[in-house]
Amino acid sequence: MSILHYIWWFLVALAILIAVHEYGHYLAARLCGVKVLRFSLGFGPRIFARQIGPDRTEWALSAIPLGGYVKMLDEREEAVPPAERHRAFNRQSLGKRSIIVLAGPVANFLLAILIYWGVFLHGSQELAPVVGAVSADSVAARAGLVVGDRIERVAGETIDTASDLRWVIIDHAIDRKRVEVEVSTPRGAREVRQIDLADVKIDDGAPDALAQLGLTVGLPPLPAVVGRTMPGGPAERAGLQPGDRFIEVDGQPVEDWRGFATYIAKRGGQDTRLVIQRGAGRLEMVVQPETVNDQSGSRGRLGVEVQQDPELLQRHLITMRYGVAEGFVRSIEQTAETSIFTLKVMYRMITGVVSLKNVSGPVTIADYAGQTARMGVEHYLRFLALVSISLGVLNLLPVPVLDGGHLLYYVAEFVRGRPLSERVMEAGQRLGLTLLVLLSMLALFNDINRLLPG
Repeated sequence: MSILHYIWWFLVALAILIAVHEYGHYLAARLCGVKVLRFSLGFGPRIFARQIGPDRTEWALSAIPLGGYVKMLDEREEAVPPAERHRAFNRQSLGKRSIIVLAGPVANFLLAILIYWGVFLHGSQELAPVVGAVSADSVAARAGLVVGDRIERVAGETIDTASDLRWVIIDHAIDRKRVEVEVSTPRGAREVRQIDLADVKIDDGAPDALAQLGLTVGLPPLPAVVGRTMPGGPAERAGLQPGDRFIEVDGQPVEDWRGFATYIAKRGGQDTRLVIQRGAGRLEMVVQPETVNDQSGSRGRLGVEVQQDPELLQRHLITMRYGVAEGFVRSIEQTAETSIFTLKVMYRMITGVVSLKNVSGPVTIADYAGQTARMGVEHYLRFLALVSISLGVLNLLPVPVLDGGHLLYYVAEFVRGRPLSERVMEAGQRLGLTLLVLLSMLALFNDINRLLPG
């Protein structure tokens, strides 16, 4: 896929997130009676600008898209006519200034809540938390989990989907805990297992958390049985029929559908010998898979679909949909849980429990933007919600330059009864800027590391 695809969806995400954040500041300022001089998406030279409204607020698009700002009337920055001094930011009460600063991160959290609410109302089909495979001598195997177990609760938390399971496992793996897992077995019995998460690494370079447990959640391996043939495709031309079961391919036994499809993908344009079972008999034939090119590259295709098992699908796929009120509450819970998890990860990074490799920069974010956009609207919206939450949490950190740093100044002002000196605030700004530059360099270093082999 073209790199322009990733850049485009990354810029779309940035524009939405920055606009929402800055509009939070803008709206709060207007409601608090502060005059807004400029609302800018981006920094640096202005590409486009137009003055709108009774205050002639300048709405601008600037050249550097990595941020934005709202410029308010302020006596510390320029001379203000006496008639408008009551509308200057610096003249507002401590409460109003705090509300204006806090409104940006709050807008990001509200965006996440609205996105999740919409997704929950629309509904989505997801994998059920049913064990599909367990690796021998793995943590999951030692805990006694077997294929077909449906995971109902982990550490007291209800598990509805495979995504819920992965989320809870990662959350508790950060604390390296042993957790109690309640399952319903294929026989319908309720049993409790103990899973030790001490060795699960939350690291950008580490395998998926469930894979580290030796656990696969989802559909079990499907038998290699033809469900339908594509009209005019190689399979139909060779005489394959629904119900045919692949026994061998080029002399090798066929274990399941996934393994068969993976092998066929490598055989584009090459004669391939198949042994199939049809009823009580066996047939041999030579088929040449056609070569197709798609987003994943060049591959071979036989033109067959796997035979589905409706009972199996009913057990392993569920539709998650909530009503208006329940969906709204669930969206708030999801946003809160993600925010708390983000803070926990940050704390664990500082204490050295979680690797700093997990810090991501614009290249990684652009990669996820492109991938989720390719997967569909729902996935892209969930990506937007996740990044919006991260942006909100990051901006609330008590680091000068960020919104949280300004709030820290206001707390000090409340305690002292007067603002901090200009000298102290300038020193804080320099410290905050240094920390942000170092964090940006780390993120860029991690991005480059992910791109380079090894």
